[in-house]
Amino acid sequence: MAHWLYKSEPFKWSWADQLAAGAAGTVWDGVRNHSAKLNLMAMKTGDQGFFYHSNEGLEIVGIVEVIREHYPAPDAAPGEPWVVVDLKAVKPLPRPVTLAEVKRTPELAKMSLVTSMRLSVQPVTDAEWAMICRMGGL
Repeated sequence: MAHWLYKSEPFKWSWADQLAAGAAGTVWDGVRNHSAKLNLMAMKTGDQGFFYHSNEGLEIVGIVEVIREHYPAPDAAPGEPWVVVDLKAVKPLPRPVTLAEVKRTPELAKMSLVTSMRLSVQPVTDAEWAMICRMGGL
C-alpha cells in the first residue's frame, strides 16, 4: 500500500468538510499540476494519505483513504488530461503535526512536504508515514 499527502486550503475544503462527507467520501478535484496528476494516477483503492491544511494552519490533521481510483476530472474542459480520485476520512490525528515540526525533524528532511512545498498531492514513504503517525499520537 502506498501513502500520500493531500493539501487543501481550509477555507475551500477543510478536514471538517472531509469528515462531514462521511463514508461516501468526496471527489478530490482541482489538481492542475502534471506531477500531482501522475500521483493521483498511481493511487490504488485502499491507499491512505495525510490530510494537510495548507496556507491556514500548516498542519497534518487527519488520515484519508482512496475509495475510487483515478477517473477523468468532471471539472476539466473536454480534452484536458486532468483526473480525480475519491477519498473518505479515516480518522483525525490525535495531535496535528505542524509543518514547523516536520521541518525540525531530521528523519523528514527529504519529505516532499519539505522539498516540494507547492505540490498539492505528494507521495509519502513508509518511514515518513510511520514517523508522522508517531508524532501525531497514533
